Amino acid sequence: MSHDNNTSYGTVSPQLDELTSTLMGDALDVLATRGKLNVLLVIQMQDGTVESLEYADDGAERLLTAARDHVRSTRHALRYAIAYEGAVEAEDETFADALIVEFGERGCPSYSAFSLFEGRGKEEAFRWTDPAPAGEEEPLLMGTM
Repeated sequence: MSHDNNTSYGTVSPQLDELTSTLMGDALDVLATRGKLNVLLVIQMQDGTVESLEYADDGAERLLTAARDHVRSTRHALRYAIAYEGAVEAEDETFADALIVEFGERGCPSYSAFSLFEGRGKEEAFRWTDPAPAGEEEPLLMGTM
């Protein structure tokens, strides 16, 4: 079964954009209030249901690997987004805190984006930038439905 939610030239479908934007908003809310973000994953299934998971209590790389492995092993996954904390090199060669999001759709290129932030856990003093593209990622959902 094919899906017509994406174009053949690599743009992001409206459904993936909504899934990713919602996850980014939720992750920024967590950073603003709690100050610490675990790895968050949302997967939308072929039937439209959405699975949300949070990975914690291990090293950052292991948590991210576990989230990616879960996407790869989810049989009816159509699209996904993963959010986690990271750092991005600034123009002055220092590193800035960033929310990083990886997202993709079955049979399409996968991408990542980031939003810089400051004021972790300071609620009203928390600030972030608009998301910026970070590039293509290894697709986690191969083939077509």
